[in-house]
Amino acid sequence: MIERTIFIENAEQLITLKGLSGKPATFEKMSSLSVIESGAILIENGIIVDVGTTEDLRHKYSSKIEEAECIDASGKIVLPGFVDPHTHIVYKGSRENEFNMRLNGATYMEIMNAGGGIHSTTSKTREATEEELFTESMNRLNKFLLHGVTTIEAKSGYGMDWDTEYKQLKVAKRLNEEHPIDVVSTFMGAHAVPKEYKEKPDVYVELVINEMLPKVAAEKLAEFNDVFCERGVFTPEQTRLILEAGKKYGLIAKIHADEIEPYEGAELAAEVGAISADHLLKASENGIKAMAEKGVVGVLLPGTAFFLMTEAANGRKMIDLGLPVAISTDCNPGSSPTVSTHLIMNLACLHMGLTPAEVITAATINAAHAINRANEVGSLEVGKKADILIANVPNYMQLQYHFGMNHTDTVIKAGEIVVQGGVRC
Repeated sequence: MIERTIFIENAEQLITLKGLSGKPATFEKMSSLSVIESGAILIENGIIVDVGTTEDLRHKYSSKIEEAECIDASGKIVLPGFVDPHTHIVYKGSRENEFNMRLNGATYMEIMNAGGGIHSTTSKTREATEEELFTESMNRLNKFLLHGVTTIEAKSGYGMDWDTEYKQLKVAKRLNEEHPIDVVSTFMGAHAVPKEYKEKPDVYVELVINEMLPKVAAEKLAEFNDVFCERGVFTPEQTRLILEAGKKYGLIAKIHADEIEPYEGAELAAEVGAISADHLLKASENGIKAMAEKGVVGVLLPGTAFFLMTEAANGRKMIDLGLPVAISTDCNPGSSPTVSTHLIMNLACLHMGLTPAEVITAATINAAHAINRANEVGSLEVGKKADILIANVPNYMQLQYHFGMNHTDTVIKAGEIVVQGGVRC
């Protein structure tokens, strides 16, 4: 932690999300932002010391504030740094040609079955050096930071052979060590069935279970284990086998569920005790209810549906059914090539039915719950890591009202100012 005292004062709104760290917010609690007008926050050595009104904290800590670095947030809002709980940021290349194909009528699965999609990125990522992957991914993280993201999940899955999966996971680990953003790793060897195993997918499932998972666990390369459960990719039965095997090695289950068609992915997430199920565009009502009962976080990916020009997941219905909802960019080269949490929040309001308050909860504390970090980040509370975003708007509703814009003014990561005036320090 950096040895430094920072005092942020005069925030038009200080959005704390207090009291939501114990379990993910549901129902009306997703609108419980715990806003302090004329708010202030005192930071010492990377940790939040106190939160309150500017008047109260100035009176309480007058001597400390005299020695502190003061940031005047007049006319701005202060909120937790964004948490992105679902990304595929470690990869090589881009797929703008597929964007053009979709505009001419090709579907996501048609492109993938023709050798594009995930397989296209896999080929490029297999050929890339570790240094090339690191450089590209570092550039993406820099852009995320400029958009106020302070914690991010990163999946492997563009290798689907051990050497490349290992390379991706090593890059993610190095990014976590060298970049201000905290990078949380997920193993996703089961992102697709590699071309060489197309006619024998069960053999590949055995390879993931018997060879890859033990190596991931042995070197502590990932915290989570994710599977793309979808017709034409991995069946619910195959998905269960991989996730249960991962749990034996201490890896927490996640699922890409019900994205293209209903496939009982949401139900399976509840059965295996997954921490999250992501996508959920076609999830059944019974599946959503089962997830809600088990406390599984539903991670919605508005940018993916938008970019693929498909109907978005019904976030409004999910919240009304009691599901704790988080949102993410799903940053990846094929279906959501964006780093803008601001845009994702806009789309969650406009296409998924969430309110401005709910999307803030979904992008902060609930997103932190989806990657097992809610005890550290996602809210502005005493004792938590000082991961803070100062946005250049006078109230939180304007984050969504002025859509498609990056409102980031200042980003503080673990008590260090890393973006100021919208520019990387």
